[in-house]
Amino acid sequence: MAHSSPILTATSLKTADPSVRITSVAGWPAPYHGKVRDVYTLNEKTLAIVVTDRISAFDHIMIQPIPYKGQILNRLAAFGFEQVKDLIPTFVESVPHANVMIGKRCDPIPIEVVMRGTLTGHAWRVYRDGGRELCGVTLPEGMQEHQRFESPILTPATKAVEGHDEDISEAEILTQGIVDPTLWENIRETAFRLFTRGQEVAAKQGLLLADTKYEFGLFEGELTLIDEIHTTDSSRFFYLDGYETRQANGDGQTQLSKEFLREWLMEHGFQGLEGQSLPDLPDEFRMHVFERYAEVFERMTGMSFEPESTEGLNERLAELFSEVV
Repeated sequence: MAHSSPILTATSLKTADPSVRITSVAGWPAPYHGKVRDVYTLNEKTLAIVVTDRISAFDHIMIQPIPYKGQILNRLAAFGFEQVKDLIPTFVESVPHANVMIGKRCDPIPIEVVMRGTLTGHAWRVYRDGGRELCGVTLPEGMQEHQRFESPILTPATKAVEGHDEDISEAEILTQGIVDPTLWENIRETAFRLFTRGQEVAAKQGLLLADTKYEFGLFEGELTLIDEIHTTDSSRFFYLDGYETRQANGDGQTQLSKEFLREWLMEHGFQGLEGQSLPDLPDEFRMHVFERYAEVFERMTGMSFEPESTEGLNERLAELFSEVV
């Protein structure tokens, strides 16, 4: 979907970069800085989550941010939460600015619930290297990259504060006492329902939801969906049109996800390994990443992406936070 005039160019990035790399709001405690989000505790029951333009891969934050990525992610997440609010309570209370989500302060469950519909990404790399089990799930013989599983699989990971998240089986989650068995069964059933809904919504827009991850928390004892849902940072999408033909011909699938960033980094000698240096992202590549994110937003929502000004954002955040509390 083309814009009549470009929102950004590589030249304009050099003269007036609208990217939000980090926030600091006078009069409020310093936020928790995640890989992408700055999380402010407004009171004992309310969080303000500022989705910045930071981008990470291989558990490293890139030196340069991606303009308007935070707004795209936040709007995509808001759209995704709206699509599933009949399946599970969500933490979302309001979206007062394109970069900001106000939400309930939940007690997070320290497991990333990864759902996979195709043999893609980490699952493919394990399979390619000879692995036939992932997080306790047996993988069939004779599969090819990006092939659909007969039915979706759940492959959890521990939620690491720093460093890499680690694969874990459902049995290990229970035997290690990380999650209560009754609660885990609720999480499990909910994750499959969420993934089915995500696939249905994506298919209506001509996309295939290949895999995604969900995060959950408890709010006043009730299971609640938190963080983000069905965004380009948490999910991989393929074009549905021609998918089967490409698979049959052994052609690759174009991924609307961060995978192309990982591939670019690997081409430039970086996989997050010790001794490797993080490369700079050229402005032309940053523009390309922005365009890929905007395309997914427009494909998923059916709406054009129109940015909201980030000028004076810290001052605007102070006003918004005061209005909330």
